[in-house]
Amino acid sequence: MSFVGEPVIPPDQVRGKLSPGHALLTIGNRKMTAQTHLFRCLSDNFGVLVHDPASGATAAIDAPEAGPVETALRTTGWKLTDILVTHHHADHTGGVEELKARHKCRVTAPRNEASRIPAVDAIVSEGDTVKVGGLTAHVLETPGHTAGHIAYVFDKDRLAFVGDTLFSIGCGRVIEGTPEMMWTSLLKLRALPDDTQVYCGHEYTVANIRFALTIEPDNKDLQARAEEAKRQVAAGQATIPTTVGEEKRANVFLRADVPAVAAAVGLAGKPSAQVFAEVRARKNKF
Repeated sequence: MSFVGEPVIPPDQVRGKLSPGHALLTIGNRKMTAQTHLFRCLSDNFGVLVHDPASGATAAIDAPEAGPVETALRTTGWKLTDILVTHHHADHTGGVEELKARHKCRVTAPRNEASRIPAVDAIVSEGDTVKVGGLTAHVLETPGHTAGHIAYVFDKDRLAFVGDTLFSIGCGRVIEGTPEMMWTSLLKLRALPDDTQVYCGHEYTVANIRFALTIEPDNKDLQARAEEAKRQVAAGQATIPTTVGEEKRANVFLRADVPAVAAAVGLAGKPSAQVFAEVRARKNKF
């Protein structure tokens, strides 16, 4: 099922602030009026609201639990119209039924996992588009962590909601797919414009950096990200959103086709998917 429209609004959320963005900003000739609100759920999950001020529509990206989503709605004064689900895991869907019952919102979910997600109204797959008021996202299938995982990319808004496929300086554990599938999914996300802001499902940045430094200790961008993350955590700030450009430079899981990374894990000259599999296997044991 596809919802077609034309997106016009990029976000003004800045990394590290757990609050909604309301200011009108401009990057190049693109006005930034979409609003986002980042908040914590469960023990280490992130929740995000995406709001179209022109229509009043608001989407929750996943719903780990209902309570923090309700608090975020009260804080912002926004009305929940949509829940966009990235994958079936309970720590991303636990609040869906309660929120739908209260707000009568539309629940959109990946076609290949819809049977494992409660209260679904619409199913989407690769190439479909989803409208939230006047904002539009296209769907990327990003299997690996789960077999039917998807990401929602608001292209003109420069927003990517990637669930548990890509993390800040990390990636999801390969549970239902294969390393080859996960590497292909990561390449899709890596191909997005560098200024695309990336919202992931968990606050894992500091632990991810500790591991990444075991593979690329001399990576200057990674070293700088480590210092930045320390400052953010010390200040009680979130370490996301990050950007595609930042991740390309510092996230070892996106760098399996960099010769130095392959050499660091003893796989110089080997296929990048094999290098990725080795990096992911090392992280599993770290």
